[in-house]
Amino acid sequence: MQTSVEYYSDPSFTVFQVPDWRAKFYKYLSLELWGNLPSPIQRYLSSWYSSVYNKPYSKKIIKSYIRLNYSDKDYLDKFKPPFGKEEFESFQDFFIREFKELPLNDSPFVWPCEGLLCDENKVENLDYVQVKTDIRSVTTVFGLKYNEIPKNYTFTNVFLHNKNYHRIHSPITGTITRIQHIPGDLIVLRPWIYKQNPSIPAFRNERYNIDIEDERGRTWYLSIVGGPAVGTIELSANIKIGSEVKQLQELSLFYLGSTCCMAAPVSPRFHTKNTFVEVGIPY
Repeated sequence: MQTSVEYYSDPSFTVFQVPDWRAKFYKYLSLELWGNLPSPIQRYLSSWYSSVYNKPYSKKIIKSYIRLNYSDKDYLDKFKPPFGKEEFESFQDFFIREFKELPLNDSPFVWPCEGLLCDENKVENLDYVQVKTDIRSVTTVFGLKYNEIPKNYTFTNVFLHNKNYHRIHSPITGTITRIQHIPGDLIVLRPWIYKQNPSIPAFRNERYNIDIEDERGRTWYLSIVGGPAVGTIELSANIKIGSEVKQLQELSLFYLGSTCCMAAPVSPRFHTKNTFVEVGIPY
């Protein structure tokens, strides 16, 4: 894959080739067993699980985690503890780490997050998805009705692995025109277990939708999707309807596990499905 800038992170991300039988088994566990638990129970269990990583003793696994998951031994030097802390006090602090300096470039459109681009297609080419007893179009992800998003827009879905940076930033400079919270499930996000439709979780999981109107009057639709072990999705300070946002201004952060979907008036120029994208590099 060619990109216009060097990687700032560690893009050693493996797209797992899961055998069909195993993918079907995991899909069954996610959708039919875990997915049929009442949503409040899913959230309670996820919150309980994520609370383990808030304990002070959990910080002891950070160094080992970095050695196992990053080829760059100086990876952590690019980041700082969150919320003005002087050190990482728990593994959760590492998970929601902040950049010391955001990667910047002159591109008018940038990626809002870091992870695996697991889905990319024109809105008009995307199939309907059955969620329990409902048939839903891609506009459902963004809490909108059919045809509210232009068919020539491009839909992308970036899966954030546990090792990835877990803050979402604005891809453009513009004005927030809508914020919507959709309660929902917290089914497994791993795209390789859903094979032909890696975005199934985005249709049914809890999410925040944020619309941003750019300087040319075009709306960019973002959907910030939670998954199992997500304690919460937290919007950043001053993110509200009518707010002016600068490109790369932080929109939200995740406490473990996430996906970020976007419907944009332009298509990615340097990336295709199953490639790695990073915050701030040209979209």
